[in-house]
Amino acid sequence: MPTTDTHAETANQAFWDEIAPVHLKSYGIEGLLKRISRIDPIQKRELYPVAGKDLIHLQCHIGTDTLSLALDGANVTGVDFSPKSIRIARELAARLGLEAKFYQANVLELKGLITEKYDIVYTSQGVLCWIRDIRLWADTIAHLLKPGGVFYLMEKHPLLNMYDETPNELRVGYSYFHQPEPACFDDDEPDYSDFSYIPQNRTYEWTWSLSDIVNALIGAGLTIRFLNEHDRLFYKAHPDMEQDGEGWWFFKERAGMIPLTFSLLAAKA
Repeated sequence: MPTTDTHAETANQAFWDEIAPVHLKSYGIEGLLKRISRIDPIQKRELYPVAGKDLIHLQCHIGTDTLSLALDGANVTGVDFSPKSIRIARELAARLGLEAKFYQANVLELKGLITEKYDIVYTSQGVLCWIRDIRLWADTIAHLLKPGGVFYLMEKHPLLNMYDETPNELRVGYSYFHQPEPACFDDDEPDYSDFSYIPQNRTYEWTWSLSDIVNALIGAGLTIRFLNEHDRLFYKAHPDMEQDGEGWWFFKERAGMIPLTFSLLAAKA
């Protein structure tokens, strides 16, 4: 029986509610609580300065990046569909003494919920596989932006979605291209942030090609300012990956050969 979008999103919300307190322990927030921004050098080079700008962070999870952006001077709003994630984000903001707004909502429903406009719409790192409708996603981004505002995304390269997790080889197990039905994952794989924790809830994930993403943003009336590809990743997506001294993951035997992350900036006229 085909999986409905409602069923898939409900299951995914349960997963993120489950994993939120795990990530509070595994995300290494000690530096954040010492008021050290967690935003990496690539994003700072491509997006900054953010000081004094109104910024909305879509799919903000427990708010560690949202609050890092606030530490770097942005006026931040975070949105996530997981109530437990939003509760933790608000608690972290209070501990840091930062002014930050956090809303629990599905980002695809924001056109009917938020009237404010922003200088920056920001989303990054492990977000697009949870989006069921890439065109509605792009239209929502355009709706939230002020004229002259920009959208920034850093994300896992879609090429990696093709590979299964067979050790010692890169084996194609999935289509690169978008499929009508989301893929269901219900196994004993550990969490990407805490390898000792096995999530209990299944997930449903959608695949979007690079052309899907770019064309959706163009179709929403945005102008692509740049699209960059990087040979490092922000989490361990395959058993053969190793971590460098800066915390990035890569394939040691194929270093510099495969795009692992991409980033883009798009502007609203």
